[in-house]
Amino acid sequence: MTKVKSLIYALATVMVSVPAFAQEGAAAGYGAVAAGLTIAIAAVGGALGQGKAAAAALEGIARNPAAEKKLFVPMIIALALIESLVIYALVIAFVIKG
Repeated sequence: MTKVKSLIYALATVMVSVPAFAQEGAAAGYGAVAAGLTIAIAAVGGALGQGKAAAAALEGIARNPAAEKKLFVPMIIALALIESLVIYALVIAFVIKG
């Protein structure tokens, strides 16, 4: 956990110290950082959600192979909905970037 804290502190230090040395109008780069963080966090969250959904469906199918047809369609719908949230984050990132 200390490595994560150190990384967060280092990132915060870099992000705060850059404007101190920047020229006028250079603070516009924060939109790009915000857009990048938005899509990165959404992609990680979406990947974790899709992994858990697929693992749960496959475990259910492994326990009861006759339930495959009942589990497959809801799993695909859930995966599509999770992916749509990541696409919404991409749209928000484009809006933030301007």
